[in-house]
Amino acid sequence: QVQLVESGGGLVQPGGSLRLSCAASGNILSLNAMGWYRQAPGKPRELVATIFSGGPRNYAESVKGRFTISRDNVDNTVYLQMNSLRPDDTAVYYCNLRAFNGGAYDFWGQGTQVTVSS
Repeated sequence: QVQLVESGGGLVQPGGSLRLSCAASGNILSLNAMGWYRQAPGKPRELVATIFSGGPRNYAESVKGRFTISRDNVDNTVYLQMNSLRPDDTAVYYCNLRAFNGGAYDFWGQGTQVTVSS
């Protein structure tokens, strides 16, 4: 089993920055992808950014150039640096770990609220 603990959400003004962190613990397979998804009220959960254990990154078009995902493979921690935040970035952000071992297995954090408002 894998546990994911997020931190770093909060209230920020438009144009501001926040940094989210997610620490993974438990039985973590070496081949995995960690990432962030978000869900705004009344909308489906959507991918924000992912990063594979080997380094390749993937971003949603709406956050390219503003958000940066990174990870520390020693501490099994993933970060999301969010700059130039906009009101439409407001959502609950969920950390995800997808492990690959003959199939794909998803684990989720509890979510952290990000609110962008003046």
